[in-house]
Amino acid sequence: MADLQLKTVEKVYGSGFKAVHGIDLTVEDGEFMVLVGPSGCAKSTTLRMIAGLETVTGGEIRIGDTVVNDLVPGKRGIAMVFQNYALYPHMKVRRNLSFGLKLKREPQQKIDRATNEVSGILEIEELLDRLPKQLSGGQAQRVAVGRALIKSPEVFLFDEPLSNLDAKLRASMRIRITDLHKRLRDEGRPATVIYVTHDQVEAMTMGDRICVMKDGHIMQVADPVTLYERPANAFVAGFIGMPEMNLAPAELSADGAPVITLAGQTIRIGAGLAERLTRSDGPVTFGIRPQHVEVVPPGTADALTGTIHNIEFMGHEVNLHLTIGNTNFIAVVPNDKFDHSMKRGDHAALRPNGARVHLFDPSSDQNISLGH
Repeated sequence: MADLQLKTVEKVYGSGFKAVHGIDLTVEDGEFMVLVGPSGCAKSTTLRMIAGLETVTGGEIRIGDTVVNDLVPGKRGIAMVFQNYALYPHMKVRRNLSFGLKLKREPQQKIDRATNEVSGILEIEELLDRLPKQLSGGQAQRVAVGRALIKSPEVFLFDEPLSNLDAKLRASMRIRITDLHKRLRDEGRPATVIYVTHDQVEAMTMGDRICVMKDGHIMQVADPVTLYERPANAFVAGFIGMPEMNLAPAELSADGAPVITLAGQTIRIGAGLAERLTRSDGPVTFGIRPQHVEVVPPGTADALTGTIHNIEFMGHEVNLHLTIGNTNFIAVVPNDKFDHSMKRGDHAALRPNGARVHLFDPSSDQNISLGH
């Protein structure tokens, strides 16, 4: 396999629209890298440039030691799995898997051995004599993965491969793909993977590292734990995590323990935060994850009081929605600790865990609470 490097890569269309703005990204040999972001963030465009399906209008893409900007897709040592599977409808599964090797005029013995190995890894041996129309969505996706795997490419590219599956199948296929990646790594055949998705659950559960994109820019590249615990900016903080982080305009002043004024309410949020701040006063965007607040009675010290406007029973937990000022705050409360007598229109308060508070500069969106 090989590492992958993007150096100041740009994509400008004929209309003058700039879709990708000089991004830099390194994917290590054998790494599972996920590109994630909202629709229109250019993650698929970036993947298509790596694949050679879109031209690069600036910068350099390197696979291993080779600059591939001007190479056709077939010469790049990549294999791609698409959202729509792209199986040949008139070919049975066996031929779909082996077709790429036949085009290379590989010996039939090698083709048969590779087909049997790949079908065994993906547990699709019983499907080899079926046509694509006879497959379920999950089966078709496994065949598509097998068709890529059989080529032993330098880099695997996945473009929203699970988006057409139902929730249960998506969860199953997530596990299959990550297990396959780990198995190849354990066998000394590490697979370098670039995986595009808009689904943060896929990103957080599959990626060794995650590249979060917005409007053709890279916002942060990090492992899942770092993205969740130490978001570099307000966009990443709001995009990563379910439910999304509570974010609200506030005013910061530091007199010992930092003090936040939000919607006319003032709270102290822990002396430990002062050591992490890169400035001590002025306007900020206050951030706290719904899992990191405690629901307390109105009037409790260092808590923000609001009005309940929705209660979502999720089974093992409850999402409590409060309006505080002009902002909707969410608290995630374990079901066995939730006061089920609460109802819409009641007042309640949220006390943030001071060690889990994030503060962002409203002009730059950068996290000013990560330390110097």
